[in-house]
Amino acid sequence: MSDKTAPGSQLRLEWVYGYRGHQCRNNLYYTATKEVVYFVAGVGVVFNTREHSQRFFLGHSDDIISLALHPEKVLVATGQVGKDPYICVWDTYSTQTISILKDGHTHGVAALAFDKEGNRLASVGLDGANTINVWDWKKGKIISTTKGHTDRIFDIQWDPYNKNRLVSCGVKHIKFWTLCGNALTAKKGIFGKVGEIQTILCLAFAPDEVTFTGVLNGDVYMWKGNNLTRVIQNAHNSSWKKPGSLANLFQELGVAGIFTLYACDEGYASGSRDGCIKLWDTDFKTIAKIDLTESEHGYKGMSIRAVCWGGDRILAGTQDSEIYEIALRERDKPKLLMQGHAEGELWGLGVHPKQPLFVTGSDDHSVRLWSMSDNTLLARCNMDQAVRSLAFSADGGHLAVGMKDGGFTVLKTRDFSEVIHVKERKEAVHEIRYSPDGNYLAVGSNDNFVDIYAVGQHYKKVGQCGKSSSFITHMDWSEDSKYLQTNDGAGERLFYRMPAGKQVTNREEIQSIHWASWTCVIGPEVNGIWPKYSDVNDINATDASFGHDVVVTGDDFGLVKMMRFPCLKKGAKFRKYTGHSAHVTNVRFAHDNSRVVTVGGGDHSIFQWRFIPEGMDGDIGANSGYADSNSEESDSDLSDVDELDTDIEQENQISYDRAVYKEDLPQLKKNIKRDKTGQKRNKAPGEGIKLEFVHGYRGYDCRNNLFYTQTGEVVYHVAAVGIVYNRDNHSQKFYLEHTDDVLCLCIHPLKDFVATGQVGRDPAIHVWDTETMKPLSVLRGGHQRGICAVDFSGDGKKLASVGLDDNHSIVMWDWKKGERLATTRGHKDKIFVLKCNPHNTDHLVTVGIRHIKFWTQAGGGFTSKRGTFGNIGKLDTMMCVAYGKTEDSVFSGGANGMVYMWQGTNLLKTVKAHDGPVFAMHALDKGFVTGGKDGVVGLWDDQFERCLKTYAIKRGALAPGSRGVLLEDCPSIRAITLGHGHILVGTKNGEILEVDKSGPMNIIVQGHMENEVWGLACHPHKDHCVTISDDKTLRVWDLSPEHRMLNVRRLRKGGRCCCYSPDGKAIAVGLSDGSFLVVNADTLEDMVTFHHRKENISDIRFSPAAASPEPADLHIHGRAPGCKETNAKNPGKYLAVASHDNFVDIYNVLSSKRVGICKGASSYITHIDWDRKGKLLQVNTGAKEQLFFEAPRGKRQTIRSTDVEQIDWCSWTCVLGHTCEGIWPVHSDVTDVNSACLSHDKRVLATGDDFGFVKLFEYPAKGQYAKFKKYIGHSAHVTNVRWSHDDRMLVSVGGADTAVLVWAHNTPGSRQNGLKGESEDSETDSEEEGGYDSDVQREKDIDYTTKTYAVNIRETSGTKPHLQQKQPTGEERPTVSRGGTPTPRVQKLEKGETNKRRKGVVEDLVLTTIHGYRGFDTRNNLHYINDGADIVYHAAGAGIIHNLATGNQSFYLEHTDDIICLTINQHPKFKSIIATGQIGQVPSVNIWDSNTKETLSIIRGFHAKGVCYVNFSATGKLLLTAGLDDEHSIAVWRWQEGTKIASKGGHSGRIFVAEFRPDSDSHFVTVGVKHVKFWTLAGSTLIGKKGVIGPNMAGEARMQTMLSVAFGANNLTFTGAMSGDVYVWRENSLVRLVAKAHNGPVFTMYTTLRDGLIVTGGKEKPSKEGGPVKLWDQEMKRCRAFQLETNLPVDVVRSVCRGKGKILVGTKESEIMEVGEKNAAAHTVVHGHCEGELWGLAAHPSRQFFASASDDCTVRIWDIDNKSMLNKVNLGTPSRSVAYSPDGEMLAVGMKNGEFILLTAASLKIWGKKRDRRLAVQDIRFSPDGKFLAVGSDDNCVDFYDMTQGPSLTRVGYCKGIPSFVIQMDYSLDGKFIQVATGCYHRLVFDVPTGNPVTDANAINKITWSSWTLVTGDEVIGIWPRNAEKADVNSCHVAHSGLSMGTGDDFGMVKLFEFPSTEKYAKHKRYVGHSAHVTNVRFTSEDKYLISAGGDDCCLFVWKCL
Repeated sequence: MSDKTAPGSQLRLEWVYGYRGHQCRNNLYYTATKEVVYFVAGVGVVFNTREHSQRFFLGHSDDIISLALHPEKVLVATGQVGKDPYICVWDTYSTQTISILKDGHTHGVAALAFDKEGNRLASVGLDGANTINVWDWKKGKIISTTKGHTDRIFDIQWDPYNKNRLVSCGVKHIKFWTLCGNALTAKKGIFGKVGEIQTILCLAFAPDEVTFTGVLNGDVYMWKGNNLTRVIQNAHNSSWKKPGSLANLFQELGVAGIFTLYACDEGYASGSRDGCIKLWDTDFKTIAKIDLTESEHGYKGMSIRAVCWGGDRILAGTQDSEIYEIALRERDKPKLLMQGHAEGELWGLGVHPKQPLFVTGSDDHSVRLWSMSDNTLLARCNMDQAVRSLAFSADGGHLAVGMKDGGFTVLKTRDFSEVIHVKERKEAVHEIRYSPDGNYLAVGSNDNFVDIYAVGQHYKKVGQCGKSSSFITHMDWSEDSKYLQTNDGAGERLFYRMPAGKQVTNREEIQSIHWASWTCVIGPEVNGIWPKYSDVNDINATDASFGHDVVVTGDDFGLVKMMRFPCLKKGAKFRKYTGHSAHVTNVRFAHDNSRVVTVGGGDHSIFQWRFIPEGMDGDIGANSGYADSNSEESDSDLSDVDELDTDIEQENQISYDRAVYKEDLPQLKKNIKRDKTGQKRNKAPGEGIKLEFVHGYRGYDCRNNLFYTQTGEVVYHVAAVGIVYNRDNHSQKFYLEHTDDVLCLCIHPLKDFVATGQVGRDPAIHVWDTETMKPLSVLRGGHQRGICAVDFSGDGKKLASVGLDDNHSIVMWDWKKGERLATTRGHKDKIFVLKCNPHNTDHLVTVGIRHIKFWTQAGGGFTSKRGTFGNIGKLDTMMCVAYGKTEDSVFSGGANGMVYMWQGTNLLKTVKAHDGPVFAMHALDKGFVTGGKDGVVGLWDDQFERCLKTYAIKRGALAPGSRGVLLEDCPSIRAITLGHGHILVGTKNGEILEVDKSGPMNIIVQGHMENEVWGLACHPHKDHCVTISDDKTLRVWDLSPEHRMLNVRRLRKGGRCCCYSPDGKAIAVGLSDGSFLVVNADTLEDMVTFHHRKENISDIRFSPAAASPEPADLHIHGRAPGCKETNAKNPGKYLAVASHDNFVDIYNVLSSKRVGICKGASSYITHIDWDRKGKLLQVNTGAKEQLFFEAPRGKRQTIRSTDVEQIDWCSWTCVLGHTCEGIWPVHSDVTDVNSACLSHDKRVLATGDDFGFVKLFEYPAKGQYAKFKKYIGHSAHVTNVRWSHDDRMLVSVGGADTAVLVWAHNTPGSRQNGLKGESEDSETDSEEEGGYDSDVQREKDIDYTTKTYAVNIRETSGTKPHLQQKQPTGEERPTVSRGGTPTPRVQKLEKGETNKRRKGVVEDLVLTTIHGYRGFDTRNNLHYINDGADIVYHAAGAGIIHNLATGNQSFYLEHTDDIICLTINQHPKFKSIIATGQIGQVPSVNIWDSNTKETLSIIRGFHAKGVCYVNFSATGKLLLTAGLDDEHSIAVWRWQEGTKIASKGGHSGRIFVAEFRPDSDSHFVTVGVKHVKFWTLAGSTLIGKKGVIGPNMAGEARMQTMLSVAFGANNLTFTGAMSGDVYVWRENSLVRLVAKAHNGPVFTMYTTLRDGLIVTGGKEKPSKEGGPVKLWDQEMKRCRAFQLETNLPVDVVRSVCRGKGKILVGTKESEIMEVGEKNAAAHTVVHGHCEGELWGLAAHPSRQFFASASDDCTVRIWDIDNKSMLNKVNLGTPSRSVAYSPDGEMLAVGMKNGEFILLTAASLKIWGKKRDRRLAVQDIRFSPDGKFLAVGSDDNCVDFYDMTQGPSLTRVGYCKGIPSFVIQMDYSLDGKFIQVATGCYHRLVFDVPTGNPVTDANAINKITWSSWTLVTGDEVIGIWPRNAEKADVNSCHVAHSGLSMGTGDDFGMVKLFEFPSTEKYAKHKRYVGHSAHVTNVRFTSEDKYLISAGGDDCCLFVWKCL
């Protein structure tokens, strides 16, 4: 059939008409060579105006909608729409892709911008969040990503004058972004009063943070920073108005939106909707205005979407797809460079019958005539209606135009004058055709009719065709003009006789018609254009070229396809071409078939293609930019490919899907909550096993997976194990970090590193060292299902991999960093091999099923070319590939036995190399070696011209003494390599052979072939075992150090079970067809066979050898032997055979007869075991039944479980019963335990399960979920495990992985290999005994989420003050003039006291001191800097640098919430660099310089809730962070770039500390709740190993909650435990304990880098010998203790740091102390309140002192000038308020329990106290004359006490009727009134001391207040913010001058307002530093300072007033 292949002809894109002006802007630029670059549809166009030529970029798959020009003007970036849109950076000169940026956006890429250097690219997405990404585009990597805005963003630009600043703008917003680290931080543009909030469309910049923006109403807005400073009004204004359509709504409003601004050296150019371009100078003054609407080609309504000013020329692009070029010297004569149809669909297309002309018509009402040869528009004519179809008459003189409204018009082609207009139909005329003789016009409409008009009779209607049931889609005339065929929307093809329109149905008549043209989509000739499954409306148009036998189609997927014509079978092969974005609506050949024109619907673009007939080459230059877009599915090449070879077919069918992957285990465990948590779990066994040898090699579905290392060892893989085999001593080393089948392996070109890829849901590639067997890097996140091929690049720096996902995606990695460099889809069929080009690291080649492709890495993606076979060969399935000596020579091996030689992408020649597929090929220095399915190895010269030598793999060629047996001659060869004088060969049968160049061969390793292995049995007294597999072989293995296969036999069927007879002489084998046989153990020859069952035999067992008095030939029936004498020669007497037919048959061995059947099982039998006497059988079934039968008759018995334990079983391989209940895992409903085996000493039960784990349990494993040790090695199912006869070995077999693993068992006696081999997640840790230490418990349970959000710290109710309706008073207040008396009367300073400030107004606040240190829930957050002169620590949201000599402080205030961790970079290169982490929903880590306070980097976007620990690596370049999210995740960052290298869930419980080893960038340790983990950073993966407490330490130590870490030499790690012990680890094993290093928890440890000494801090009661701080030697053997002399009952140290001779100590009591090492003297450096809310604050009336009172039960007095604490007293209960008496002599303190206490201010001795209330005293105040004390409490009361009566404190009155609790109170100046603020936001006034309410507003207005602290009242309404729904203003204080006021709120802000503040949302200044709640603020005397108190942060801030 002709349509089996694609046509040989081709299309080449020649010209694209149009420019995309609609819905896009700023998409037209001059390149460096003064060419014009823009885009249309899905094509990037480079237009050379001088030569009138175009080049095309065809790398996109959908509409391009954005374009940015690189500053060097050669490269451009384009972004497209689509589900997974990508960005291409390409070269305008070569039109080659430079970089592909993907996975950054969804929906589309709306805007792009390069930065000034051109290294970074910003992009905006069309998703709901309008995501902004910043890319390192060369690497294809995202540097930063953030949500852009809730509404559309129209433009984004980098500020060229400011490296890290970008601006984005759009619908009613503008945002100014700063990029720091990986964080983009936005400031919103503030429109203020200068201009109204508008939609902003475009941007340009000037120096000094000045931004110009074009606005929707035609103004230009000028911004300075983020404030609008100036509006240039009516920069563009529209006078012209056209009523009507929506599109012109703007014009009706007179709106002239400025769509585009272009900045250049000369100034700025702007373009607008009014059709004008304006040029401005650099100060934005007008230079010139060019009105294009007035120009020669201009028209009303022209709208300019893009301008580009290049020297003396300006480019302009319009909404209606035109491009103009204006020379400044002749600005009134713009040149029209390009035209196209305007918006609306384009359907009409007609080709002139005689000349190279064509005509198009679209919904923009225009008809346009184009010249194909000049690529220009010749004429256009506007119609009254949208145009849908066009046709030239036969002579080309008339043009018929079909309209959307059902009418049609005929024009003269010459001048477009109208001949006639006819309107007959209501619906669109979709098809219109003249007859070939020119006499008739057929008009097909959507009314289902075709009307026939006679041309000669002035278009009179002469007939109609009316049989269609749907709208007419296509029509063709016959050559003689007598017939017409039609297609319609219902998929009918009908025929009519012309001109009358009578339907023709006669088959013969129809078949005799010759058609003049073929544009129909239905009919036998075009069956092949339809894909096999498709909708009839997919294909919109076709046109056949009869002369060239091809048909071209246009479809709804934007594809133009070319096939052979006629094509009779569905799904014909084709060539396909992309470029159109959505629907291709019409296609036509030119009159002479030299060109094809296609038109796009939605993209309204016109593409002109050159048609290259078969045999012509055309100018297929590599750089012509004409990608023959023959991409993937262009089945063109699946032409006549040979049938697949059976082996290849089979391999192609293999599915690597797993029902459950190992990665799912943690999730499964999480989903199933343990039901019986109360009971103790059975403990794990003390002994373990270690992998000793693996029999097997994965050859059946892998290739090229076998190599020599440089030391001559052999590296390969099987199951989940990477194996390094030593040829000299026949031993193996194992790489066991994989969790599932390894599928591929490659070796590094320079070093002994190996990369292996595995199966998995998120499969990993491991790069590991064959010397140390340690992982160097683990690469994840690039693939799904599995990795089927890997290869290192030529320099070894990169690694390429291919996945098993549906697209067989290809990824290029920087494997050391673990970063994905580039990704792409590979091919829809399986890729077998990928090879990196050794000469060029960006090039690689892939081969696979019918596929060879050459790839080039481009940034984050790849470009590809497929191999061109030409006429030298035809496409074949390729199985192997190698590069030759030069960069572009490639050799590939095909499935047909050919070797193909390639030069670049072209095939040069082929050579027949093998019979059957060439599976393996290896390039040598001087030639090649190949291996094929024919079992032959061929050596070739370097051009594949001569075969130098062949070796056939045969038994006869085996060298004498070769280990093992060759299963068959000439096995299929799957891997081949040369080295060390030998050829190494891997076969499909699982053998590895070494072939000597002289011919003899040795078997090195072998294993079972493909299919599952289930049967396994160990010899009763030799070190042998036997296995049987579905591969139909029975094999005997030697378990001694010889480790070899002793014998093998091929069987007619596969088998699933086998066993030795008790004397070891016979082997019974159960087969899968229901038969079994007994063979001689030595020769494997048959002794006897039976076939009684249909289903497979699942288990087979000889009864144990028991003594027997009868002669051997006596056949006993029934009587069980009873004698004691044992006869060694007695083989087992009975043979039990279990099958899937649910029966166990019992045979008498001697008589060879069946003597009994065990019935009663309801499902297939899985396991059977005999008792020691041979009388009882235990049976397990698939229904999880445990049954017992008596032998030999098979009578069923019921036995109680307690009795089962008493029975002496000969073997235990069953998995059911209560002695092994504990072996079933939590998720056992998902998978099974397949096998078990009890050691002969009955101590250890080994199991194998469906997850590939071999586990050891202590026997009996009673109770659920026993603890175990587990071992990895097998991949998926471990089908069987067996102990050797002496328990020295355990053998396990894997199902699908075909491997036989031999494990050495360290029995309790043998200590030789202590703990080795233990797997990471063995469950051996014991439960923690004893309760938690109270401090640890509190910290473990602390919940930071409640602290993060702004919430009310008080439980207030009612309407917020600024939302209350004002009640008008009797007389409205007079307005205040500054001169008059202020309305709210507040006592002022005397005139003389005001300092030099303007009228006493506080202008600004500067933070001078913070009293406080966060010690109660953090650790290790205190460091010396600047050689010990300063210390750095944190409190609240501030980083604090405190000078030890002067006490001066400076601050870092960029955090937005509580800082909870701090670290310092200890590397000399990064001196004084600090990292701090905070709490918050998206918490950030800030890295800053402690000297300049400059933020160097901000990292956010990974952790949630909070970052609780940070730590720098040894080189200082990496930062480790630990989070508070549920996973307690840890991450490692390159902090300077803000890129995350790796991350992982750290632990199920809280992690307290995560620290790098001081000498490493890749090793770190985390400790936390019952957790120590030792981590390695391998590439981009974190590998964690749990701390293991071995059997030798198990007596004295168990896993505890660990709180701190220190490090010693030789890989020692010290961890401080909750018990006070310090655990000492080497690697990850516990080696000793430092018992009771402290008496309480060891909270902190510090390793001194310079001398290795270690400081520890813990919880201690003061005593003679101990101390809370100790200094130890490097090994923590000796120590010296230090006392802190704090007089506290218990000292709790949370942080220590060692400087020169000093130790810095931070305590839980929030104090920082310094201890001298020599004199042990301690002095306090920083004081602060301890944990608990801090509310009480009072300033001394005359001195610069203030008092504070907190929930930590203390009252403290502070001296501002000396920055110190003067005194403190502990009152025993929490206090909430404090006040000084007017003379400053007394302090009144209100307590949380309702009591209040009076203290003398000097000594803080108690003077008096009283308790009349139950609830907290929120405010307490002395009257101005000191007579009365007012006490306001949560009991809704204010009580008055008479102070003159002395300490008796008599209550003299109280206020009545307060609706809620009392917040603040103020006395009037005369002491007669008191005003009260309450919890429901009311301000009340009462009389003193009677407490009667005062309600008369006028009376209240006349009162002068001695102070104002109320947050309610009209005078302070302006302090309430807009967003106060959840958060309150907690406090307020009016300065003594009465003109300023400070407030504190629940957002952590301190704000400064003018007083009074009667307007809502008053102007203010805001100050940050506190974290969440500011509870109180107070001005000190003379308004010198403002003090603020933080609620949860327990800090006091001192602000200097300016």
